[in-house]
Amino acid sequence: MEPIALVCLPFAGAGASFFRAWEKHVPETLRIVAVQLPGREERFVELPHTDVAQAVADAYDQVVRLTGGAGRVAVFGHSLGAVLAYELAHKLGELEGISVERLFVSGSPGPWDGREARASDLDDEAFLAQVRRFAGYAHPALEHPDMRELLLPTLRADVAMHENYRPSTDKSLQVPVTALRGRHDELVSGAAVARWADVTESGLSMVELDGGHMYLADDVPALLRVIDAQVQTLPGADRAPVR
Repeated sequence: MEPIALVCLPFAGAGASFFRAWEKHVPETLRIVAVQLPGREERFVELPHTDVAQAVADAYDQVVRLTGGAGRVAVFGHSLGAVLAYELAHKLGELEGISVERLFVSGSPGPWDGREARASDLDDEAFLAQVRRFAGYAHPALEHPDMRELLLPTLRADVAMHENYRPSTDKSLQVPVTALRGRHDELVSGAAVARWADVTESGLSMVELDGGHMYLADDVPALLRVIDAQVQTLPGADRAPVR
């Protein structure tokens, strides 16, 4: 059987290389399809998206091209990537030939629960400090003035896109959802993650892994084992939290 394409959407400021590094850990039942949005890595010279609908349309075109518009896919996104993944799952669900097996949303409250604290309108130093508090993590490149100048426009665009996001539909998904979080995430509570139950008629599974908000950078094999096991789970068969 062909492996399921695991479509990966970036968190704020991240590029596809973050997920391409997962390829050395991925089981044979999955293959990584890493979406590359403009303003980063090989698309650095392109202006970054500032609107979720634009970013999802871009991601959709990439997934269709990389899968040939056919086959089984699962969609994964962390933080900003979670809302991108949610919107993309809706869009892919309308495509004949693609079967969306499961949606994985990570480190994110439900799509109707926006973040109260904002960073978009702050000056650079305050913006970076706020983003650091949001993520519990700072990319080392942001400590170097020249690199900071290059990376800030895309990071700002991503953060604004996330802060201004509103769901495009209240229609329920017909695919099961797995909501993941770091066990020690101080930014997104278990109760907030549980709100993803509202988006689907096919059941929610909740999984906690060791770590904080950026747990997915700590133990990739453990995360991929969870994803693989969840993809193999029958829809709606596992609705209890896994701890």
